[in-house]
Amino acid sequence: MYFYFWFSQLLVVCAIVMSGCVHIPTSGPSALKVTNTRTHLGTNAVQVVNVDDQVTRQLLALRKQRLFSETLGNDVTEPLNVGSGDVLEVSIWEAVPATLFGNGMPDLRGMVGASHATVFSEQVVSHSGTINIPFAGSIIASNRSLEQIEQEITQRLQDKANQPQVLVKMIRNASTNVTVIGEVGSSGRVPLTPHGERLLDALAAVGGVRQTVNKITIQVTRGGNVYSMPLDRVIRDPNQNIPLLAGDVITALFQPLSFTALGATGKNEEVNFEAQGITLAQALARAGGLVDFRANAQGVFIFRLEQKSALAWPNQPILVTPEGQVPVVYRVDLNNPSSFFIMQSFPIQNRDVVYVANSPMAELQKFLNVVFSVAYPVLNTIQVTK
Repeated sequence: MYFYFWFSQLLVVCAIVMSGCVHIPTSGPSALKVTNTRTHLGTNAVQVVNVDDQVTRQLLALRKQRLFSETLGNDVTEPLNVGSGDVLEVSIWEAVPATLFGNGMPDLRGMVGASHATVFSEQVVSHSGTINIPFAGSIIASNRSLEQIEQEITQRLQDKANQPQVLVKMIRNASTNVTVIGEVGSSGRVPLTPHGERLLDALAAVGGVRQTVNKITIQVTRGGNVYSMPLDRVIRDPNQNIPLLAGDVITALFQPLSFTALGATGKNEEVNFEAQGITLAQALARAGGLVDFRANAQGVFIFRLEQKSALAWPNQPILVTPEGQVPVVYRVDLNNPSSFFIMQSFPIQNRDVVYVANSPMAELQKFLNVVFSVAYPVLNTIQVTK
């Protein structure tokens, strides 16, 4: 009598547990739910894409960074010309007997055929790009080399001074420089010289970067164009240490890139990675790999907001977020040995979510654990009452 009573109670409890098994705690959706998703985020359909070699190649091509040597060049082609705001010193020599600048100090270094030298006060190149020299008048200096300025002054004094010789020196460079800002020791303007300063020279001049090298991205703005590369790549490849041009703006950006690991991985947390980027294989390794007694090797997913033009999307019509991005779930089947080659190239992007689903057997084990946690006390009670 008691046995049947308790047995019937056990069946009732098991039925309740089975009917509520969908509420068994889990770390996320199953692989089947993700793969068959027709979920909408607002008005944006989720695209589910199986990762293969073709998909990986397309994503790599999309994210390929053009090198500084390709976009900005590696040759110094632009001369360092004078500009507005520069301060010049003009010295004029006349052979004796000096007739125009006769009150200048004589230059006796040559002894024979001594000359008189006249040094004019510092000349600031005006906003209109000119300087003024007595008896020579207004001289256009802006966008000219020092040699060109010397030649024009000499030509204008040819019929006024006795065998004039002109020397123009740069006292203060206010126009031919580059600006270095961002995560550097001391932001500022770095003057360029005929030596031909390069990118790393400018960074060194302002005290270097304040963060570790592999976390810094260097951005070079030239004209209306902006180009970026990881600083680590610039250091490792001398060809990327490009020569600088006047007006360049160099920005050292500290970009702590990261992805989030969730599900049946060794650790569930946000994981930082370097500016040069990492692959899926590296990401899984940094997340502690797959937990073998829980993970579904066929259920490795990367959740990402992707550019609309990135791939030929399987779900049509393509619906996007207000920012013009497509919600995508990339699926990798690690039961396929070729996937281990593919994930060595598949690029991880900033703010990706890497999720590993639980295996069906792990979910079944959870359910059985709940059933037996209820059944054992009942069975023990039946055994005692017998």
